[in-house]
Amino acid sequence: MSQPVISMRHIVKRYFIGQPNELEILHGMNLDIYPGEFVSIVGESGSGKSTLMNIIGALDKPTSGQYRLNGRDMIHIRDKEASHIRNREIGFVFQTYNLIGRMNALKNVELPMLYAGLPARQREEKAARLLKLVGMEDRMKHMPNELSGGQKQRVAIARAIANDPSIVLADEPTGALDSATSREVMDLFHQLHDEQGATIVLITHNQRLAQESQRIIQIADGRIIGVKAGKGHA
Repeated sequence: MSQPVISMRHIVKRYFIGQPNELEILHGMNLDIYPGEFVSIVGESGSGKSTLMNIIGALDKPTSGQYRLNGRDMIHIRDKEASHIRNREIGFVFQTYNLIGRMNALKNVELPMLYAGLPARQREEKAARLLKLVGMEDRMKHMPNELSGGQKQRVAIARAIANDPSIVLADEPTGALDSATSREVMDLFHQLHDEQGATIVLITHNQRLAQESQRIIQIADGRIIGVKAGKGHA
């Protein structure tokens, strides 16, 4: 079997360390995610899934434990290196889209490539290709406020895969969308997984959406309480 993209051992996260109100959110989690997997991490509000997502995404570090991303130690890296890894290795898709309001769809998708140092022509060509991939080729020059929620999320997904990341980390990506648009966005994730071989980690409280993944990791009270196979894409 190939080496995991994400390998976590005994991950503990505490806040207010050493103070009377010290709070432990994650209690020694172990987790492996392999290249090309579509995995859901499922839990109710307060289960610790957002804290876990922040650690996976190199937005935060655990208090103790080991985390390796593509074999690289993520515990002891400096902030500048963590920022570089977030830009190159991890594609984020958020419930709130996080598009830059003053930039059109094309420029939003170009942004990670700009930070990565790609030349302007390459950025524009690749951004156009990715927008076509997500069905937004006729909206490239539109500003975010001219797009529907589903269209914004399509742009966000194109932006997330701009630098060919090792993983796409999607945090409640359909949470702000109606059921029909949610279906379109989930179909797009399946397309990326099936046709592009993307490794996708879906953070959700929605058990129905989680069933569409290959593997479901259930967490509660900062612990993994179950791992089961999903049904995959019908």
